[in-house]
Amino acid sequence: MINSLSGRFLILTVIFVMLAEVLIFVPSVARFREDYLLARLEKSQIASLSVLASQDQNISSSLAQELLDNAGVYNVVLRRDAASQLVLSSPVPGPVTTMVDLRDPSAAYLIIGAMRQLFVPPEGVIRVIGAPTRAAGTMIEVAMPQAPLRAAMVDYGLNVLALSAVISIISAALLFLAVRRFMVRPIKRVVHSMEAYALAPEDARRVIQPTSSITELRAAEDTLAELQTRLTGSLKQKERLAQLGGAVAKISHDLRNILTTATLLADRMEMSDDPAVQRSAPKLVNSLSRAVNLCEGTLAFGRVEEAPPKLAMTQVRDIVEDVLQSEQLSTSSDIRFDCDVPKQMMVRCDGEQLYRILGNLVRNARQALEASGTAGKISIVGGEAADGWRLTIQDSGPGLPPKARQNLFTAFEGGVRVGGTGLGLAISAELARGHGGELKLVRSDEHGTEFQLFLPKENALFDQAAQ
Repeated sequence: MINSLSGRFLILTVIFVMLAEVLIFVPSVARFREDYLLARLEKSQIASLSVLASQDQNISSSLAQELLDNAGVYNVVLRRDAASQLVLSSPVPGPVTTMVDLRDPSAAYLIIGAMRQLFVPPEGVIRVIGAPTRAAGTMIEVAMPQAPLRAAMVDYGLNVLALSAVISIISAALLFLAVRRFMVRPIKRVVHSMEAYALAPEDARRVIQPTSSITELRAAEDTLAELQTRLTGSLKQKERLAQLGGAVAKISHDLRNILTTATLLADRMEMSDDPAVQRSAPKLVNSLSRAVNLCEGTLAFGRVEEAPPKLAMTQVRDIVEDVLQSEQLSTSSDIRFDCDVPKQMMVRCDGEQLYRILGNLVRNARQALEASGTAGKISIVGGEAADGWRLTIQDSGPGLPPKARQNLFTAFEGGVRVGGTGLGLAISAELARGHGGELKLVRSDEHGTEFQLFLPKENALFDQAAQ
């Protein structure tokens, strides 16, 4: 109850209403005390005027005491014509301990005096000075007991506090009901909708329907509905892609087997003496090899994740030369392949995965040059630094199209050539990350394309794992 929104509103309402009542209570008590004292001065003035009106007749002591008791004072001093006169008097039971001047009091003076008399009750008699009404004199002064005044102030204060408590309870209850009706219920509806949607996010029927009339809640419902709609669409798309991926993997598996058999037959065709067959067979073999590679790449990407690399110090130049020679055999165009990697350069890597990374990059460069129909150059440059090794793959091709650069390492979206799938670069980037390294595009313009593969040294790998 206390931790709920409506419960906290209830508590805060009671606190704020009581605080407001306290701010009202203090000046109210001060005002009550002033009115009480002015009433005593007015009664005392009436009693003194009665005595002055019958100056030719002697007032009995019993009548004088009755006038004083009716006014609630011990004595009355009235100043008229620059002379003060003790009009009524009776024995004063104690000394005067408090004096109140009501001729022109400030609000702070009245409040401080009232609070002091209410919470620190003084003993003795209170002396009150005021201005007579209707020009009956220049000053009137009375002495009166403090106990009746404080008792009246306490009764008045208790009545104010009781009224404040009633107002607080009623206000808090009304606000509690209003909050539950206009805020808590709509919020609970949103929460229930979120819980129901979480059970089956693919079900579009569970998307919240905005109905709130409160501006803020309606905005929250609209945003939530848009978010749920997008998420549902994304989940459905991912489900379809997953199903499509499974189907493609199965097809690629079977197709790879068929293409492998066809490759063996094409190899035997190369031994034919027919000149036409000899000219066509290499191209057929190359086409079948590319198809097999595509199937293998699709199957590799279809796995949940690549196997972790088996890291070992490897002489990278042999791998680079093997990649370049394989691609050189696969092309009939005027393309030059250069290897600028030091013979003694040893890299901590998985040799097989490094071959796949470089093979994908060099193959893409070769295909780009072949598509442009011009002579070109593909080179791999290697170097070592304090933090790791860098292999730069450069070509003099036409550069990557803008769309390919935007989704360069995204599978099925980063294809560089027509009919390409973009799997090669996606797989290469994933393998580089598996080494703790990075594959990035350095530049791509009309002068060619340059990729850089960074593989960290052992200490760099440990530092990265520690972080």
